Amino acid sequence: MLGLRSEHLLDQYCRGQHRLLEQLQERLVAVHARQMQIEEKGAQLYDARGQMISSVAQVRLSDGVVALLQDGRLQLEVRFMSIQPSIQRTIYFVSDGTGITAETLGHAILAQFDITPRYVRLPFIDNREKAEHAVIKINQSVDTEGQRPIVFTTVIDKEVLAVLRQGCQALLLDLISTFASPMEQELGIKPLDRVGRFSDISHDSVYQNRIEAINFSLAHDDGQSHKDLEQSEVILIGVSRSGKTPTSLYLAMQHGIKVSNYPLIPEDFGRNELPPALLPYKDKLFGLTIDPERLAQIRHERRPDSHYASLN
Repeated sequence: MLGLRSEHLLDQYCRGQHRLLEQLQERLVAVHARQMQIEEKGAQLYDARGQMISSVAQVRLSDGVVALLQDGRLQLEVRFMSIQPSIQRTIYFVSDGTGITAETLGHAILAQFDITPRYVRLPFIDNREKAEHAVIKINQSVDTEGQRPIVFTTVIDKEVLAVLRQGCQALLLDLISTFASPMEQELGIKPLDRVGRFSDISHDSVYQNRIEAINFSLAHDDGQSHKDLEQSEVILIGVSRSGKTPTSLYLAMQHGIKVSNYPLIPEDFGRNELPPALLPYKDKLFGLTIDPERLAQIRHERRPDSHYASLN
């Protein structure tokens, strides 16, 4: 009986022989292939008709068992338990805006399935003519790939959406109507049918507050300005490369908080007191800590083999 070896050995043997590996993978796509009777005679292998198997070949001995042969001699036999081909699909994100919402929700849903997708974003499909061109592009995938693509759409305009519904030879998933229709029934009011997530953004106070907070945080990054420090809602302090700047920008962008950040330098630790500019604002101070080894690693990337990156 032929001995079995691990899949890891197959990888080692085929390293540098990409062509052989690709051929082997192609053979492994069909798990339930026809069995091929192999009879071993001495050091060489013969098929059921008595012909010696020559040159390089991959032969399926039984379900899940493959032999790699060279000039009729067995080089390697590997048993694969369960091999399933990777499913490939083209995924379209169609929107009358940027397509970010469709793409975000689509990715969240697709993450639940083991497929190898090809992503295509079609933004600003906001009239009938653009929708018709989008339909042509989507349907081309059917002709070239032999299977229908999947379309995630957040199109609001009913005429444009009708063109997509009627023309696409695809699985069309309307991400807006799926949620807006039951919400309409629950609330008893009609949706506004506004295009884009940031409609009338110039009048959005939340958005304006975030922009103002971002500008403030950039102006007060790394202690570069003491001006208007009293307007800070939060002041972050910490040693260099402890994450003050990204934390400041995160709080500004996501929550509209005006954040200043200030570095602590060796002299501050030598005096064992806060920098004088921060003393009036103790109630706004928040210190950031970081693991010393991680800090040294980050600093080493910036200044390799320096005292700045040393743990000593």
